[in-house]
Amino acid sequence: MGSRPSLAQVAALSGVSVKTASRALSGEGYVAVETKARVQSAADELGYRLNRTARELRRGGNTSTLVGLLSGDLANPFYSRLASGLERELRMHGLQLITASTDENPEWEGRLTDSLLERRVRGLIVASTMAEHGHLAAERRHGSPFVFVDRPPVNLTADAVLLDNRGGAKRAAEHLLERGHRRIGIVGDLSRLSTHQDRVEGFAEAMEAAGVAGWREYLLEDAHDVDKAEQAVLALLARDPAPTAVFTTNNRITTGALRALRQGGGAGRGTALIGFDELDLGDVLGVSVIAHDPEEMGLHAARLLLSRLDGDDGPARRVVLPTRLIERSTTTAP
Repeated sequence: MGSRPSLAQVAALSGVSVKTASRALSGEGYVAVETKARVQSAADELGYRLNRTARELRRGGNTSTLVGLLSGDLANPFYSRLASGLERELRMHGLQLITASTDENPEWEGRLTDSLLERRVRGLIVASTMAEHGHLAAERRHGSPFVFVDRPPVNLTADAVLLDNRGGAKRAAEHLLERGHRRIGIVGDLSRLSTHQDRVEGFAEAMEAAGVAGWREYLLEDAHDVDKAEQAVLALLARDPAPTAVFTTNNRITTGALRALRQGGGAGRGTALIGFDELDLGDVLGVSVIAHDPEEMGLHAARLLLSRLDGDDGPARRVVLPTRLIERSTTTAP
């Protein structure tokens, strides 16, 4: 590949100084309309693009118009909906969102965090997969705002927007218990994630309050993708006695569970299912879920970040968003 064309080449082709070419392409005043057109034509011919980030850094000292989002697995629709809510709000304030996926890898998250901060992003929205975040304290002291989403910061004082994971999972268990289920399989995400832990704890609270002993025998963890979730549910269905219901702790696991129940034969035919997170076509498939609004989480996170950028230096804030039960045919008695 050849090197990218320079501003000096654009200036030479259009017959103006480098300073005039820069002014023409950046939209600054004091450049004749004919000159702007000539410079733009030269830039188009050469394939030149203005480096706006570098320009902003020169003018502003240490900031850009970029906000970084560190997300988990981009195969999960939750993150695209979260990013949509963020982007809509940030765009209204002249900021642009750039997204990087950690694939739930703590080491990769650390590298991506460093890379975005080196590029002087205005702030970071973080759906973290790390166990703790004390290493970011120095950046916080230097004024870089962080907002954590979905998973809270550990050993770091920062704003956060979270879900009522315990309450939602508790309601899922209660819903199944109310329908007479006692052997309930639980298929969960990576066991190290706080969201998974909170959902299991909420489920446990309901089971223990109902006096159901031995429920942990039907708990399977670390089913992070659809294929692993499918295999986990098939393993539960193969047990004797098999569970009469299954609770899945996120939308991708629910998809795997649906596949398993379809091929599980007699054991899967009458098995009830409720999942945490809405999923695509969940209403068409009739899947009962504990629902919430990822776009709302993004909106709240953006507003917290914007308030920090506007100079709010008050105590860290934590917003906990509610969940709701949507009952459909997978938990309706036949």
